[in-house]
Order: sequence, then C-alpha cells, then structure tokens
Amino acid sequence: MLDQAIFYFFAGVAVLSAILTVTRRNVVHSAIFLITALLATAGIFLELRAEFLFIVQIILYVGGIMVLFVFVIMLVNLDVAVRQLQFARQKWVGLLISLALAAQVGLMLWSSRKMPGQGMRVLNAVPADKLPPNSEEVAKSLFSSYLLPFEIASVLLLVAMIGAVVMAKKRT
Repeated sequence: MLDQAIFYFFAGVAVLSAILTVTRRNVVHSAIFLITALLATAGIFLELRAEFLFIVQIILYVGGIMVLFVFVIMLVNLDVAVRQLQFARQKWVGLLISLALAAQVGLMLWSSRKMPGQGMRVLNAVPADKLPPNSEEVAKSLFSSYLLPFEIASVLLLVAMIGAVVMAKKRT
C-alpha cells in the first residue's frame, strides 16, 4: 500500500511538472519544472528498486543535461524571442492536434473493452524483495563481458573532451 502511495505521489509530481514545463512563459521556470519532473522520474526508479537508473537519471539528466539547458538559456537573448509573436496563430493547430490525440486514446480505451479477450492486461508486479539486485547485475555484466566496449567508449569520450577543449581554446 505504501509503495502505491509513493508511486502515485512521484507520478503526480512528474505529470504536474511536465504540464507546467510546457505551459510556463518564463524559460527559467520551465527549466526548473523540467528538473522537478526528472527528479520525480528518478524517485519512481528508486521506488521500483532500480538504483542504477535512479543514479543515472540524477547524474546524467538532472546534473548534466539540465546544466547545459540552463547555460543555453542564459546565453541566448530571450528578450528578442519574447517580443516576436510568430507562433500566436498556431494555438488552434495545437488545440486541434491535442483533441485528435485525446480522441484516439479514448477510442483505443473504449474499443479495448468491447473486444472479448483483447482488453488491456495488467500484469501483477513481483515483490521487490524477490527481484535480483539491479546495480550488482549491471556492474557484473559491464565489467566482465562488456569490458572492452566500456573501455573503448571511455577513450572516445576522453578524446572528444580533449577535442572540445582544444577547439574552444582561443588562439593567441
């Protein structure tokens, strides 16, 4: 019962944050709501005992990608973009596409109940204490059978980082 409450809490926070990300006019507020949605998704991963995905979600997406987004937001001149109302007429197109998508989802849900034996099946979840340890299995496979591709990827990332530093360095 507590697992369901935690899941619904994180799911509600993720959905609400995603909606607020799209609907806010201030770009910095949208980025903060996107960070909140990503953190709520990480919370769902942790609640599902997927520790590796939890930590990757936080380090890679919240830590890395969102810092990049915030830097881009700060470097781009937003005053010019706010003054231009080039997308004002596309509200109706977005509303029409949203209604069409909602109608398709509703039709799918309605038709799945009408067909015998073709309804949406809900699988029973395995208890969390019966699952194998997630992080240990990923580490075993990563550092045993996938060691060479892991090392090649790390060398390629190092070369790309050195290349980015060399290209960004000012020539004197």
